[in-house]
Amino acid sequence: MINESLYKQLQNQAKLDLSAKADKYRVTVQLGHCSSSLGAKEVMQSFTDHLTSNAYMVVAGCDGACFNGPKVSVESPDGSAVNLEKVDASIAVRIATLIEGNMSPLRFDDDANEFTNNQTRVLLNTCGEIDAINLSEYVSNKGYYGLFNAVSSEPDKVIERVKSSGLRGRGGAYFPTALKWKGARKAKGDSKYIVVNSEEGEPGIFKDRHLMEGVPHKIIEGALIAAYAVGAEHVFFYINAEAELSYERMDSAVKEIIDAGILKDGIMGSKWPVKIEIRRGAGGYVCGEETTLINTMEGYRREPRLRPPFPTESGYLASPTIINNAETLANLPYIFANPVSNFTAIGTDNQTGTKLISLSGAVKRTGLAEVPFGTTLKYLVDDIGGGLPSSKSIKAIGIGGPSSGLLPPSLIDTKISPGNISDGGIILGAGGVIVLDDTIQIVESIRHLASYNADESCGKCTPCREGTPKLVELIDKFIDQNATNDDLKELQNLALVIKDSSLCGLGQAAGNPVFSLIHFFNDQLLTKANQI
Repeated sequence: MINESLYKQLQNQAKLDLSAKADKYRVTVQLGHCSSSLGAKEVMQSFTDHLTSNAYMVVAGCDGACFNGPKVSVESPDGSAVNLEKVDASIAVRIATLIEGNMSPLRFDDDANEFTNNQTRVLLNTCGEIDAINLSEYVSNKGYYGLFNAVSSEPDKVIERVKSSGLRGRGGAYFPTALKWKGARKAKGDSKYIVVNSEEGEPGIFKDRHLMEGVPHKIIEGALIAAYAVGAEHVFFYINAEAELSYERMDSAVKEIIDAGILKDGIMGSKWPVKIEIRRGAGGYVCGEETTLINTMEGYRREPRLRPPFPTESGYLASPTIINNAETLANLPYIFANPVSNFTAIGTDNQTGTKLISLSGAVKRTGLAEVPFGTTLKYLVDDIGGGLPSSKSIKAIGIGGPSSGLLPPSLIDTKISPGNISDGGIILGAGGVIVLDDTIQIVESIRHLASYNADESCGKCTPCREGTPKLVELIDKFIDQNATNDDLKELQNLALVIKDSSLCGLGQAAGNPVFSLIHFFNDQLLTKANQI
């Protein structure tokens, strides 16, 4: 039996904590890895030094509108709020002195409102608003209610609910979550493990960091639901070694739930014991590949393993292991705290829910956006990103990082969907969208992607180790205008060989940038050659 009184206790404590400050002004400073470089820590210090007793400061993660950071909101006791953009330490002092006066001379973030209002925010609904490491604030927003509902049910029914939701992985493969869980639950083993993959080593991707920095409890809650469902007694959070703030927030949140007794007598009193541990990544893009990740956890070289067996059968310490992306698990609290139909109503028939998109490049508004599957790139670029400056035009859109390629602007109505979203090797991947303007050279951009894949190859398998540098050499021939027709054929054939014979996903997708170059921009490739 679960401990119903424990959840009621969490709710009561949350009400007490919030009511104790209800008569004061609430100043929320968004501090994430993005705003840290823009002076958010100095803004926090200014408030610490100048706020009077009628106000208190809350430190939240970034809400995704990175282009307008550092952001500050001031909420009065009557519930009205003022949101301000690009706040520096001197403006923070003015805010502190004007806390009960007229703040209209200060900068308001209407642009950021357009950025967030055009989204469907399921995962980011409280990101940037609540104290990232305050359990009471999370609980007051239905936090851990989904976990409470999950452990009130049988594990098989939990998996069935996930299946009904249509949830798929959000790390890039988009494998059905329930199918993976079902396999691990049936697998034989003395121990089972949940590993939350937050390595996020792909260039242009910053979704997991935002979640860990802004709503770490949402990821933890999802991981505990997964552990209960598959019968795992150990949960690992695998965090990129360079994501220091993410580690700090996750570590603090884990300590909070332990102190609150959520794991005492099992998860929420369910008698199912779980231990939580945080591991730091070994560095490198390839560490996001699940078997490479397991190798590094066990102290071996960062290189992939042959499959089968798959991790659900023999993973960490040769035991059944579920590896889910942080974004995937962050969906679970919503699925279990609301009717499943609420989740399935979002997205498309083929893919339910939302997708976090790391939007960067030449658009006016860059940051992390959350949109339903089926949203067009045009909507992302124009309605959320604000389009390009009037003096610029789109030359290409990079989708899915170095494992994918570039789309021409003529395909801007392409919809966000799992797997291949267009011909020419274009895949959504983890959800990176980089808008390139007309100052960018296409062939040189493809070379950068190919070079990154060559640099990040672990070197274990010959096709990837030897083939990816050769791709760069061949592209250089076109850039230097020394390419022949044979070089064009070799470029395409080599990309196919690497794709079909590499051991892991890095090599299997390393040819995609070349495929997109030949498929969509063949004319620009040929203009680089003088012997074709």
